[in-house]
Amino acid sequence: MKTAYHNDPAMDPKGFVLLADYVPQIVQEIRYYSTYNFIGERVDGYEEPVALLTAEAARALKTVANEMLVTGYQLKVFDAYRPVAAVKQFILWGIEDQDVRMKPYFYPDLEKQELFSRGYIAKQSSHSRGSAIDLTLLDMRTGKEVDMGSPFDLFSEVSHPDYRGITEEQYENRMLLRKAMVRNGFVPFDCEWWHFVLRDEPYPDTYFAFPVSGNYLRK
Repeated sequence: MKTAYHNDPAMDPKGFVLLADYVPQIVQEIRYYSTYNFIGERVDGYEEPVALLTAEAARALKTVANEMLVTGYQLKVFDAYRPVAAVKQFILWGIEDQDVRMKPYFYPDLEKQELFSRGYIAKQSSHSRGSAIDLTLLDMRTGKEVDMGSPFDLFSEVSHPDYRGITEEQYENRMLLRKAMVRNGFVPFDCEWWHFVLRDEPYPDTYFAFPVSGNYLRK
């Protein structure tokens, strides 16, 4: 297999790691491996419920995780590296007008096509470059997710990081995560409080296509 990488760099995972190897204490709920996501089925390219990241992004996230542990929080990741095939599936789903089964849960106030025009779903995703992460915080005292004022992948104005129509505590929780991520080299996204990209990402122009699979990394 490795010889094929020379012909297709998008299939070469050598710069990637299993996030759990770098951040053993991280909690993973890989939503696009499950059926509980805005499409309502497992997404193409997600062969295992694991988070993959570039080594550079994983190292930066390890520092974030260590800082949060000191203050009583764990990181919980929903998505990391996302193959090109997954993004293509999102685009095809956006074209299919009839499939709105998950609308009440993830985009109750928008039409499907608006998810693209408003920037919630990109036709080329930063996740496919391998240094983007979707995550939240867990309170180690309760074992529950910290209240951020909206759940992951709720495509709505309420999920914008600077939205102030939430409680002060919810806003402060968002800022706690945001400040820790920014301090360690990540750039926030103006539409989603959970989404960050490593500022100095190692593959800014490459959109990878290999599957989300620990086994693939080990081949």
